[in-house]
Amino acid sequence: MDQTNHDFLRMPVWYPVLANHTFLTSFVRLSDDAVKAMLDLQITGPKKSVVASMIDELRLPMSNIPGNCFTCVDNCAPTDTERFAGKRGAVYSPESAWKYLVLSEKVRRAAAAGEVQYICLRPFRRMNRAREFRLFIREGKLFAMSQYSLSRYFRQLDELKEQYWQMADDFINHISWLLPLKTLVMDIYFTSDDQILVIDLNPWGGPTEPLLLRQWDQHDFSTPLGCLLMTPPTRITGDVNVSF
Repeated sequence: MDQTNHDFLRMPVWYPVLANHTFLTSFVRLSDDAVKAMLDLQITGPKKSVVASMIDELRLPMSNIPGNCFTCVDNCAPTDTERFAGKRGAVYSPESAWKYLVLSEKVRRAAAAGEVQYICLRPFRRMNRAREFRLFIREGKLFAMSQYSLSRYFRQLDELKEQYWQMADDFINHISWLLPLKTLVMDIYFTSDDQILVIDLNPWGGPTEPLLLRQWDQHDFSTPLGCLLMTPPTRITGDVNVSF
């Protein structure tokens, strides 16, 4: 994958291309000193410090977002923090937004690799996990899609499986010409009014999780796999003898 196409996976790069198909997002540029402060785990600082200036930069765009805000950086979100575990990443103040980005090892690792230039801000939306999917796109075509949350079996998806697959396939056919990168992974959300919103883009292969695709390249790519769902739990009936 050449660097130009790889850069397309960064939200500040793909957002202008797919803005009509994703959440309204604002971007705040990080100075080199702000990135260093992030790497140094500087959560607070005196009034005229780099950290204080960065928090002030976040204040205006966050004030224009009603309710809670979801924050991430160019290519990752602070999913490894307690805020994400407890509140799915929702933050209200600029101070909290900065704090949980800094506390994220994922974010700091990306910053250390030179992959962080922006803080990305969008309205927080409490999404229905049954409507989140990961799309596996191969050579510009939808090859497979997997339910994103593997924490449980969602009974309602059995009835929606074919409908969701057709909607996703139509969506990729519609936007494929916009994508300079033809083999990639796309996370999406089906809204209650049958729209598809792009959440994130990821590279094909590690470190992206294949979810129910299981393996990356051991497939016949000429035949789409369709919509992959968790299987219902097995129910055992009759007399069951268990010995220890």
